[in-house]
Amino acid sequence: MLYRLFRSEHYEKKLLKIDNAEQQRIFKFEQSLKEQPYSGKPLGYKFFREKKFNGKRILFLVYEEHRSIFLITITTKKTQQHEIDLVKANLDIYQEELETILKGL
Repeated sequence: MLYRLFRSEHYEKKLLKIDNAEQQRIFKFEQSLKEQPYSGKPLGYKFFREKKFNGKRILFLVYEEHRSIFLITITTKKTQQHEIDLVKANLDIYQEELETILKGL
């Protein structure tokens, strides 16, 4: 069974700022994530991961209980650690946000 994929508003804004060729590459990665949610490098937790491409990184969370992937942000190497720390500090908020999205479906 495939996982469902959701994007945070922050992720959507960052995605729109990226050129079209990179966006296409990201869309392909997003589709592959639905089948292989644990691809990419784990970031301290099995469910918190990153995928690198062209000097950028996509940070995302995998929720087994909802069979869902929540794309959080797109970052660069320069801001990577700050973004990772921010996500780790707000894991409960991201879970609530995803659950709110799921209730609205």
